[in-house]
Parts: sequence; structure tokens; C-alpha cells
Amino acid sequence: MIFEAEVPETTISSQPDSPEKTEVSSSDPVESQNLSVPAVEFRDVDFFFDDEKVLDGVSFAVMRGEIKIILSGSGGGKSTILKLILGLLKPDEGQVLIEGEDITNYDESQLKTVRDKIGMVFQEGGLFDSLSVYDNVAYRLHEEDLPEEDVEREVSLLLGFVNLENETDKLPNELSGGMQKRVGIARAIVGNPRIVLLDEPTVALDPPTAATISELIIRLRDLESVASILVTHEMDTVKYITSAYAAVSEKGEVTVEEEGDNFCLSNTKILMLREGRVIFSGTNEEFVQSEDPYIQKFISGTEMEPDHTTA
Repeated sequence: MIFEAEVPETTISSQPDSPEKTEVSSSDPVESQNLSVPAVEFRDVDFFFDDEKVLDGVSFAVMRGEIKIILSGSGGGKSTILKLILGLLKPDEGQVLIEGEDITNYDESQLKTVRDKIGMVFQEGGLFDSLSVYDNVAYRLHEEDLPEEDVEREVSLLLGFVNLENETDKLPNELSGGMQKRVGIARAIVGNPRIVLLDEPTVALDPPTAATISELIIRLRDLESVASILVTHEMDTVKYITSAYAAVSEKGEVTVEEEGDNFCLSNTKILMLREGRVIFSGTNEEFVQSEDPYIQKFISGTEMEPDHTTA
């Protein structure tokens, strides 16, 4: 799919002194960050729900400009990982670090600063039914009492990024499911978060719409260097995101292209959980070549034995 917007109009970076360009301002430019420090890191994390062990010694890291796809059967611990990153749950053992900062024992006041770095795309959209598309995306900015001129500028940029600039006045129930997901992505990246969490963003969508959502995720990775954690069970989405990349033409047009016969350095890794333990961590090529029967059944979409934990 070709995105007609020119690169400056789809770049969410810092250029506050150039009003004719369409970048969202940021007080913490990429250049000032230590790119060698993982955006998200789990170190030997255990988590119990009542007497059930949901996560068992889980360790992984996600760098800037990387997508980590987390797979598991139902109740395998995927949603728990997202809640631990947001500080909504605390690990029973181990550490959770955000950009090198150990947040394991942070209280709510300390977590506020951490959560400002994170955008969340909810499975069900999570939009406010009574608010327009514009006000949904602008919600965090209004909470921060930013001047309306700045709010309008940023919302316009973000809705342009997700190709919904003509839907600003509509309510969520006037949009298709795919459009609602795109509004959710726009709202998640308000304020230029360096980390984006996506909970089943393509579930219940038709293939073309799912591909559009996947392309937005790819653009966040390749054009904005966002660290993303994607929870999904849909192998078509996994295959596309791990084999496609965003490219910019000489005219500034952004395209998302599949690797085909070309060598593709797609910066996306897969983490597979079973009963709360990591059973695979690596590339998509390594994943599909795994001889683990559980993984092969997952890939083929055949019935698997249920996990015994609660996500």
C-alpha cells in the first residue's frame, strides 16, 4: 500500500521551530537517548495469580525500533506482560525495567512519569463513545492543558498518520472496526511515546483492514524507531509484520513493501510462551523452522492443549 503523505508529514519527531512542517514536538529527541539500553526489559520475572504461576522466569528485552511479538495459547501470560509493563501488576520475583529504570516497586506517583513514555492500543479500541475522533485523540493533551492551537496541530498530524484526517467530527460508533483501531493507534502515539503496546490490534478485522493496521505498526518501527510489543495469536499478522518494511521514495512517498526475493532486515522478533515459560525467542525464520510440536500446531492453527494458567 502506498501512503501519499510526504515524509515530514508522517514523521513524529522534534521540529518545533518549523511550523510549516508537520512534526510533533518532543522534549526528548531520539538523539539524546542511549540507544544501547533496552526500551523494555524483563529479568527472570515470576508472577502468580492466586496459586497459579502465570509467568515463570520470563526474560526478554525490546530495543528502540524493534517489534517484539508475544505469542501463546489462551491464558499463556501475554496480557499479564502488558500489565506488568504498565505497572498495573507487580512481579512476585524478578525485575521490570523501562529504558534502564527499574520500575518493579514503583508506587503510582512514580509510575506516572513512566506511563507518559508508553502508548497503549487496546484490543477493543478503548475509545470514549461520547467523544468525537478529534477529542479522543486530543484527550491526553487536553488533560495536560496544552494550548488548543498546539492540540489541533498534533491531532491533525496524528490523524494524517493513520489516514483519518477527514473523520475528525465523527463519533466512534460511526466508524468501522478498522477505523476505530486506527483512531486507537493515533491516540496511543500522542505525545511521541517511545514505547507502544498493542493488544490483539488486528483481531476480528477483515484481511485488508488487518493489513492496514499492520502497516501502521511497521511504519512506527521503521520511520519512528518506536519500540513495540505486539500481543497476537494471528499468524497472518505475524508473517506480514516480520517480512515487510517501510521505504521512502525519492518523492517522499512512504510505501510498505514485502521482502519477496529481496534481503530484508526486518527488526522484529518473536517470543513464544507456554504455561508461562519462554519456549522460543528469535526470528520468524527460526520460528517456522522450529521442530517443537507445540509451535508447529500453533503455526498451523490446529487445536492445541490449553494452558493451565490465567492471563
